[in-house]
Amino acid sequence: MNWDWNYTGRLIPDLLDGLRVTVTATLFGYLIALALGLVWALLRRSPSRVVGQTVRWVTEFVRSTPLLVQLFFIFYVLPAWGVTLGPLTAGIVGLGLHYSTYTAEVYRAGIEDVPRGQWEAATALNLPRRRVWFGVVLPQAVRRVVPTLGNYLIAMFKDTPFLLGITVTELLGKAFDQGAHTLKYLEPITVAGLFFIVVSILSSLALRRLEKRYATD
Repeated sequence: MNWDWNYTGRLIPDLLDGLRVTVTATLFGYLIALALGLVWALLRRSPSRVVGQTVRWVTEFVRSTPLLVQLFFIFYVLPAWGVTLGPLTAGIVGLGLHYSTYTAEVYRAGIEDVPRGQWEAATALNLPRRRVWFGVVLPQAVRRVVPTLGNYLIAMFKDTPFLLGITVTELLGKAFDQGAHTLKYLEPITVAGLFFIVVSILSSLALRRLEKRYATD
């Protein structure tokens, strides 16, 4: 098969538009995963055994279910119950919900890694519970898990092609559309793959810099 450079040049603008959708879904989904994951982690430590166990089983169920199945459920099943979301919104919610169960475990590990002496010191000073969590525990816990949280950002980015299943025309979707129109798949699929590689590498380098600046051993 011969590589067509002219065809490749014509592909770039369309694939860049798909990359924009991919990056948008990744960033907003990641923000949801970070916020919701923290909520799950804190609820797991609730004094109520019922709350803690319920959250545990919910997160286990979500984590054990394929992402594509969850996306189908959000986009195709929820409308039957009166909850209708646009394709991109449904994709962002699905990515965020799915990965929040992983970030919850990361947060939990970070919290458990905070030295016991920090908890005891906060208790001895009679600090309010809210201040103990947000002023003492969580700042230390998050710094300890920055590398792992960053890895999930890259993993989410690489999982965005699943959004094609709910009609989101992201990067891979644009590549397939171009191939379907011209019956030439070599160039669009290859360029799309290169875009994924380049963005993943750049993200990894940025995360390493962030890790060196904020993370602790």
